Amino acid sequence: MFSIIIPCQTKQDLCPELLPALKSQTLKPQEILIVTNKICPGDPATKRNWAAKKAKGKLLAFIDSDAYPDKNWLKNAQQHLKPKNICAVGGPNLTPPNNNVFQQISGFIWSTFIGAGGAGVYRNKISKSRLVTDYPSSNLIVKKNHFNKVKGFNTSFWPGEDTKLCHDLVFKLKKQILYHPSVQVFHHRRPIFVSHLQQISRFGYHRGLFAKILPKTSRLPGYFGPSLFITWLILTNIFFTPIFYLTLNIYFSIIAITAMSLTFKTKNTLISVLFFITVPLTHLTYGLYFLKGFFSPTPQLPSKPSLIAIN
Repeated sequence: MFSIIIPCQTKQDLCPELLPALKSQTLKPQEILIVTNKICPGDPATKRNWAAKKAKGKLLAFIDSDAYPDKNWLKNAQQHLKPKNICAVGGPNLTPPNNNVFQQISGFIWSTFIGAGGAGVYRNKISKSRLVTDYPSSNLIVKKNHFNKVKGFNTSFWPGEDTKLCHDLVFKLKKQILYHPSVQVFHHRRPIFVSHLQQISRFGYHRGLFAKILPKTSRLPGYFGPSLFITWLILTNIFFTPIFYLTLNIYFSIIAITAMSLTFKTKNTLISVLFFITVPLTHLTYGLYFLKGFFSPTPQLPSKPSLIAIN
């Protein structure tokens, strides 16, 4: 029933664990569609749409080229997709155990509340099952008939095409998306500092944009947190300096406590030091780019997503 869809520029972009992990699935997929630039040029959303159109399976299993699934990924997903009201299921994107220290820092930021509370810590660690209205396409399995009803991914966005897809599935089709901890994928992290912050800037910009055009999924307090915090610091530094220093002391104390907990967990002091440095840089980058996206002109969305296909 499953068509696994993997967008990438070339086959060399596939992480070495991906294909072996797909071949060892306890529930075998009907097909694996690897969409490279030679097959379909364009961004990941365009490639996913192209593959979805060709797919033979009733369930579209999306995963990134730098990730690999747990052996029971498809088996567990199938169980949770049986209810008719559930149109899609996703699970945690976990940090692979072989990631280096600089990648682990990125993983800890995504999976701790002080690092990514607003973005949904549950997306990057094992948490309780829940219904969600937004989930990343790095680990998302969607019923093809519902995917087709909302015309797939809107290619006006990258990243963020998955946010628009989930929005349409939930609020246009009135279906439900389930997060379940058993549907696990291991996702290689972007190393700090440059690659990690570049990724954060893209997410921040598009979340700010979506806060305007998709308020039902993106106008949540957590998404505004870093931007509001930066604004608060500027105002208190100008008008009431004692509050400014008190705020900073509380903020860095929370980061320090989390960093020390990582020392006990990993037995690696370097991870704690790098975490302490990277969290403020992450919040600053996200907060500024969120504001940039929020105050950017609202794009005119096409009535139908574009689809590029080359035979």
